[in-house]
Order: sequence, then C-alpha cells, then structure tokens
Amino acid sequence: MSGRTPLYRKAFVFFSSSIPRELVMDIKKDARVLPRIGALREMNLEYFAIDSQGFITNNERALEELFGDEEDNRKAVACLNVMATRVATVFASLREFPFVRFRAAKSLDATTMTTFRDLIPTKLAAGVWDCLMKYKKSIPNFPQTETCELLIIDRTVDQIAPVIHEWTYDAMCHDLLNMEGNKYVHEVPGKNGGPPERKDVLLEDHDPIWLELRHAHIADASERLHDKMTNFISKNKAAQIQHGSRGSGEMSTRDLQKMVQALPQYSEQIDKLSLHVEIAGKINRIIRESDLRELGQLEQDLVFGDAGMKEDTSRENKLRLIMILAAIYPEKMEGEKGLNLMKVARLTNEDMIAVNNLRMLGGAPNTTKKSLTGAFALKFDIHKKKRAARRDRSGEEETWQLSRFYPIIEELIEKVCKNELSNEDYPCINDPSPTFHGTPYAGSVIHNPPAHSMRSRRTPTWARPRDSDDGYSSDSVLKHASSDFKKMGQRVFIFIVGGATRSELRVCHKLTGKLKREVILGSSSLDDPAQFITKLKILSSQELSLDDLQI
Repeated sequence: MSGRTPLYRKAFVFFSSSIPRELVMDIKKDARVLPRIGALREMNLEYFAIDSQGFITNNERALEELFGDEEDNRKAVACLNVMATRVATVFASLREFPFVRFRAAKSLDATTMTTFRDLIPTKLAAGVWDCLMKYKKSIPNFPQTETCELLIIDRTVDQIAPVIHEWTYDAMCHDLLNMEGNKYVHEVPGKNGGPPERKDVLLEDHDPIWLELRHAHIADASERLHDKMTNFISKNKAAQIQHGSRGSGEMSTRDLQKMVQALPQYSEQIDKLSLHVEIAGKINRIIRESDLRELGQLEQDLVFGDAGMKEDTSRENKLRLIMILAAIYPEKMEGEKGLNLMKVARLTNEDMIAVNNLRMLGGAPNTTKKSLTGAFALKFDIHKKKRAARRDRSGEEETWQLSRFYPIIEELIEKVCKNELSNEDYPCINDPSPTFHGTPYAGSVIHNPPAHSMRSRRTPTWARPRDSDDGYSSDSVLKHASSDFKKMGQRVFIFIVGGATRSELRVCHKLTGKLKREVILGSSSLDDPAQFITKLKILSSQELSLDDLQI
C-alpha cells in the first residue's frame, strides 16, 4: 500500500469486528496510505452462517469451558464474553433489536446454592444486551424499539437430541458417513477406463437436490431420488436407449456414471442425481448392516415409553442408548443398577465418563460426587424425579416410521410465538409490551417501517439487513428475496449454548413455514453425535474406572 509501485491503486478494507480507534487514527495520519483507501468499514460479522436459517459463533470448546468441572471460572467468563459479542453482531448486521429472553436458573430447593453453570443463559443474555445497548447509540439506523425475539437456552434443556439417531437425509449423512463438515468424497469413473477418481463435493444450498431432500426422512429421500431418475429416463429418449441397453431393473451408481459419459449434454443433471443416489445407497446399506431401524425403534421407545436392549448392538450405539436412558430415567442409572448396565454393555472407561458427565448438563452439581475416601460416585440424583422426556406428537401430522422424536426446542419456539412461555422460567430482560405479539408483520412495534426478511430458500440471505449500505451490514450474500418471507411476522432467534444439532436446525426450517415467522437457530457450534460425545468425555478431568465407582 505504501510502496512506490503498489500492486493495486485502491484498497477496500472490511473488518469483521470493531476497529480499534487507535488504528483508525494511525491510518488517518499516514498521508501515503489514506489516499489509497477506497473503503474502510466495520461489518459486524463475528459469526458463521451454516445454512439459510442457522449460524454459529464458533466457540467449539464452549461445552468444556462452561460445563466442565474446573472451579476457576475465568475461562468460562471469557468464553461467554466472546460469545455475547459474536451473537450481538448478528443483530447488528441484520438491523434487528430483539426482546431478550433466557432460561432462568432453577434451584432444586432452598438449601441448594445456584452455581455459575446454572446462570450461563442469564449471563449470556446480559452480555448480549450490553452489546445491543452500545449498538443503539453507535450504529446508524439501528432500531430503537424491538423488532424480533431472542430466546437463549443451553444444552441442558435437551440432553437427548445430540445422541439419538435423527432419520433425515442431512443428519444421516453427517452421522453415518465420514464427512468433513459438508464435504463428501464422491467416486467417479476414471477417464478412458482408468481407476475411479475421488472428487470432493460440498453438500450445500447451491445444490437444488440437496435443498429439496436434506430435511426429508431417509426413506422419503430414497423414494424421491428413484422417482427423479425414473422421470428423467421417461422424458429423455437418449436416456431410454442407454437404460434399455442394460435391460430392466434398478440403475446402480455405476450405471448412472456410465450414462453421464454416454450423454454429456445431461452431465450436470445426471451428476447431481448420481451423487445423491450414491449417498442414499450408502446410508441405506449402513442402516441395514447395523440393524439401525430396530435400534432407532428402541431409542424412540425409550423416549416415549420403555424398552430393553439387543445383545449384538455395537458399542457406540449402546453408549448412545445408555446416554438417552440416563437422561430420561436417571433412577435406572443409580448405584448397582447403573454399574451392572454399563458392565453388560461393555463400555470403556472413556464411555463411562461420557455417561457420568451428563450430570454436568443437568443443572446443579452433584455435591456427593466425592466421598471422604476420594472414590467416585456414579449418581444422577440431581434428576431424582423421572422426567417427561417428550410429549408424543405423532398424531398431529403425517410421519414416517422412526420420526416421532422431536427436539425440545420445537415446543419452546411454538410457545414463544404464542406468547405462552412462563415468565418465571424464561424471563425477559426488556419485558415486551402487550401489543408486541399482536403485531402481525416484521419490524419495529412502534413507528418503524416494516422490515423485509431478505431471504432466498437457496442461499443464507438471512444474513442481510433491511435496505442498508452503510458498511455495518453483511453484503456478502445474495440480494434476491422471497416474497413469502417478506410477508412473515417478526423473526424468532433461538440460541443454544453448548452446541446445536441438525434435528434442531431442521425444526427451525419446519416451524418457519408452519408459524409464518422466520425462525433462526444460533449456537456455539453445530455438533454431530460423535462430536458431542467426544466433547462430553473431556468435561471431567478426573479418570474413572470400574474400581473407582462407589456403590
């Protein structure tokens, strides 16, 4: 920038975070640099969009730092401060000013002391509110009255959703296939009959088939893919000839790939179909080989009733089942019953630590954790009362087998939209006026023009504010808007501290259409079951073995 022959005439500089005033002054003082600055803007983008209705703050260690057993809270406080700033930038970039609700701490009785862990949603809500107050004073055109609703909860609200098998196409891809983020390695035939080539494919919003199928039950997704292939062949004579040359019957992935080579004019269309036929085929094969349907039925029976366990279930799936059991029926995990169950399941020491560490997501700490001799007591007595794991809603809409389960946030979001959340359990920092929930369209309740929810179903365009080009907004997304979203009511944001699941992201998409309000999920991270269990294992620094268990 300051050399004699700079590479570019102008520099356009955009900061994702606030610019230190000292840096701005340094730039202003430098006569060589200042004339070459084409733009210098704060974008308020300290978050990552994970899809069209979800974002994360990328606090990957939040579960460990906030719910771990360390007595020093300095890491936890620092984690919450960073998280609060990043959450607030979402509202800065969208020009939204929310009513801020949070899950209140619950004491078991008058003698139980409230801990830092109990106050995580409360502290995060206060941090976000402080940032919003600064934005009201410093950001041009930032709403001065409330335009949406934000509910802050943590992972303790639902310990089952992170480990139960979710049967949608998206969740199955990330649970059963070895994917890195959204990257899938697709094998395609080599050129001139050579060995297969590996091709990295991103399963994201630009793929129309992915967009259509990602929240569909795997059985539904498989049927739709078969129908798409049948329809394509029936409408293309060249495809009929190619298909007819191999006789009747189902087309394999290799058959599809050969068709791509024979019909290059349809390569893009068949490529997409071939990719998803391959993925769905792999998932269905794993489901069959692992007897996942029977296991899934057992999981759902545990959530909605009671059941036993098959002997030949894999260790990983046994661990997930026992974690569900511990979350729903903690009394079954106490004392000798819990020890015997884990012995029968042949869990490793690390697995047992993960099950035991669920207590850290259960509210108040277990004060009987250590005995006088220092032995470790495996107890879940903080949940002595049997929890109603879930209300069976299968009769409310048409469902596929194994799709009865739903995350707790589904009920919470519906209650937010109906103004039925308990003020005692979910207090609001800035108590909403009686007219707020009666306001049918997005935007401020008083004197503000209606907000436009700038979104396309195919791109993360929620990360765009109302018409604004002052440098405080996210302009990196597409500008096309769906007229359906423009007509919707106030946005609803729900933020989960400690990691969200793909089932919870699916619920936000589902409820957006059902409630006619754009529902956006935020979290410190997006975790698949294996990731969540790994994080759970490191919550406790103490080693645990069968010999240490005190019955």
